[in-house]
Amino acid sequence: MDASSLYQDSLPTTSDALLAKLDDWDIPYVLYNHVPLRTVEDAKSVEAELSVPGETAFRIKNLYLRDRKKRNHLVTLEQDREIDLKALAGELGLGNLSFGSADRLLENLGIRPGAVSPLAMVNGVENGVTFYMDAAAQEADVIYMHPLVNDRTIAMKRADLMRWFDRIGCVVNWI
Repeated sequence: MDASSLYQDSLPTTSDALLAKLDDWDIPYVLYNHVPLRTVEDAKSVEAELSVPGETAFRIKNLYLRDRKKRNHLVTLEQDREIDLKALAGELGLGNLSFGSADRLLENLGIRPGAVSPLAMVNGVENGVTFYMDAAAQEADVIYMHPLVNDRTIAMKRADLMRWFDRIGCVVNWI
């Protein structure tokens, strides 16, 4: 199965349920529907269509990682930031980091490859996933991310995303 909304009913939390929860909690967002985006390069191809005029945007890439103690980590970074896993492990005070498998991604974050997003912490909190976010996001007005599927993107004000994290009990570790 791919990571598009066509298969969202096979996820522990559907994209539709996530959006309904945002609505119920009065957390505003702008929803964009588009072709499935699996990579930063794919996302850049539609960036112009996905924008809130006059806002400082923070566009992301996400890494689902495991350390040698088999702990799970979700790292959200600015999309063009260079990544050195060894240096990142040192900065986070962790042992060797490696990418988690697609099976573990589904088990721990409830999503498929190509749809990794900070919003997946709705499932990750319950499964002990530690969340890290690029400190540069603190300067952004709007953060763009997938709502658990890769053929939708939402734009959410940074303050509203922080409210979301508070509501689901997610601690944001700034890096």
